[in-house]
Amino acid sequence: MPFDPSTLTLTLYNTATRRKEPLKPMTDRQVKMYTCGPTVYHYAHIGNFRTYVFEDLLRRTIKFFGFNITQVMNLTDVDDKTIKGAIAQNITLDEYTKPFKDIFFNDLETLHIEPAEYYPAATEYIDEMITLIQGLLEKGIAYKGGDGSVYYAISKFPSYGCLSHLHLDELKTGASERIASDEYDKEHIADFVLWKKYEPERDGKIFWNSPYGPGRPGWHLECSAMAMSLLGHTIDIHVGGVDNIFPHHENEIAQSEAYSGKPFAKMWLHSEHLVVDNKKMSKSLGNFYTLRDLLDKGYTGIQVRYMLLQTHYKTQLNFTFNGLEGVKHALQRLNDFIQRLLDIKSPGASDSVNDIIDDSLKAFSEALSDDLNISVALSVVFELVKQVNFLCDADKVSKEDAKKVLELLKKIDSVLGILTFEAEGDAVPKELEEALQKRNQARNEKNWALSDSLRDFIFSNGYIIEDTPTGPRLKKK
Repeated sequence: MPFDPSTLTLTLYNTATRRKEPLKPMTDRQVKMYTCGPTVYHYAHIGNFRTYVFEDLLRRTIKFFGFNITQVMNLTDVDDKTIKGAIAQNITLDEYTKPFKDIFFNDLETLHIEPAEYYPAATEYIDEMITLIQGLLEKGIAYKGGDGSVYYAISKFPSYGCLSHLHLDELKTGASERIASDEYDKEHIADFVLWKKYEPERDGKIFWNSPYGPGRPGWHLECSAMAMSLLGHTIDIHVGGVDNIFPHHENEIAQSEAYSGKPFAKMWLHSEHLVVDNKKMSKSLGNFYTLRDLLDKGYTGIQVRYMLLQTHYKTQLNFTFNGLEGVKHALQRLNDFIQRLLDIKSPGASDSVNDIIDDSLKAFSEALSDDLNISVALSVVFELVKQVNFLCDADKVSKEDAKKVLELLKKIDSVLGILTFEAEGDAVPKELEEALQKRNQARNEKNWALSDSLRDFIFSNGYIIEDTPTGPRLKKK
C-alpha cells in the first residue's frame, strides 16, 4: 500500500511558545492562515520574496499533508509611504498603488507562488477598522490623544510582549509617550496610533471620515481588522518575517485580543532575514535587488524560487550570485532526469523502482513534517535521482517504472514548485525552431551578427541552445 503523508503529524515552530507543535486546526482538516503582505509603494525586493516563498512552501506543505486551507494576504495600500508617494506624483492613492499591486501579482506568478484565497486591500476595510477602534474606546483600552489621534494604551493589556518575549521593563518607555508613525524602533515601546488625525500639509487630500474626525487608520490596526473580518476572531496560523514580530505582530495581538476577548492566533511562524554576500541588503551598498533586477540579468523565476526555497526558513539566507549559478545546475540536473524518464520506451516493470518510490515519498514527507526541513527534503529528491539513474544506466527502468517515478516527482513538486514535466521537443514553439535553423545556417556562413541576434531572440523567449552529439537543440531555461 503506497505511503500516505497525511498519516504523519505536521509539526511547526511556534514563535509564541518557542517550541515545535503539531498543527491542530480548530476545524478538522481546515486551516485558516493570515500572511502579512506587501506595502504597495514600490517593487517588492528579494528579501520580501524570501518570506513569501516560505509562506508558499508552508501553504503547499499543509495541503500535501491532507489539510484544506484558507489563506489571507493583505495589501497595505494606505500608510505613510503610499500617501507620501501619491502626493509627490499628485495622483490619487489608488492611482499610485494599483501599478505596484499589479506588478506584485505578476511577480508571484513568476515565482510559482500559489494564489491566496483573499487579497484584501486596507482601503477596502476602513469601516471594519473604525468598528474595531470603537470597541477599544468603549472598553477604555484606547483613548483620544491631545493631538486628535486615537491611541492604544499598552498599559491596559497586561500580556503585551507575549510574542516577542522582549523584556519590556528594559526598553525605553513612558506613560505619556505615543508613537504616531507606522513603524518604530524595536528598542522603544509606547502607545501606538490606531487612527491618525488628518493633517493637510502631510496628507494632501487623502483621508476618511470617522467619529474622531477625518484621518486614516494606523498600519497595525489594518491587519487585525482584515484578519478578523475574513477569518474570524481566532485564526490557526499567522505568518510573517522576523522583522514583523515587534512591534507589528505584538500590536496586532494586543488590539485584536483586547477587542474580541479571544486568542488571536494559535500559532505564529516567522522567517529569518535574507542578506546579500553576508551583508544587509541596502541601496547604499549596491546590493539591493528586486525580482525584476534578477530577471534582467537572465535568471528565471524558477531559479530565483529555488534559491529562496532551499534554506530552512528559520535560518538566515545568504544570497549570492555564485549560489544562484549553483541553483541553475541543480535544476538542470533535475529536469534532465525528467527528460530521461520521458524518453524511456522499454516494457516491463521493476520492484526495485517501487521500493525507491515508497522510501523516497516517506523520507520526503518525514522531512517536511519536521518544521519544513527543506534541506533534508531536497536531499531525498537528489538521492531518488541518483538511485533511479543508476537503474537507468543498467537498463532496468521500464516505461511503466518511469511513469511511476514521474508521478512521484509531480507529487513532490506540488510542494516545491520548481520542476518542468513537458517533453522538450513537444514544447518548443515553431518560430523558435525556425530561429534555431536560421542560426545554424548563419553560423555556417560565419554571419556572427545574425547568429547572435537569433540566439538572443531564442533566449528572450525562455530557451537556451544546448550542444548535443546530434547537433544544437533548444531547452527551456
